[in-house]
Amino acid sequence: MLELYQTEWCPSSQRVRQRLTELGIDYVARQVPVAKERRDALRRLAGTDVIPTLVPDNAAPVVGEDAIRAWLDEHAAATAEAEEHSQKAAKARRRQLEEECECLQPLTH
Repeated sequence: MLELYQTEWCPSSQRVRQRLTELGIDYVARQVPVAKERRDALRRLAGTDVIPTLVPDNAAPVVGEDAIRAWLDEHAAATAEAEEHSQKAAKARRRQLEEECECLQPLTH
């Protein structure tokens, strides 16, 4: 089972969670403290306080969004379901932007 050390407010963590979902990969999300100086467990495990950090079974921790995406590209096969998840996420992001930004709302008279 993969473990993802992350926070909900971190955009990189969000993108990694999205990619894991797209690929249909189960994982355990481990929340880390906001303050880097309080991330002792992550430092002991991975030697870093950087998030996101992915910890695969029987493999070295993978640190940072770019490294995690590269690792996933190498170790996980994309599926048709991954594309469906990606399209659905893009549609949800567009809808959220439309709701938040009045400038994108259709004009009504």
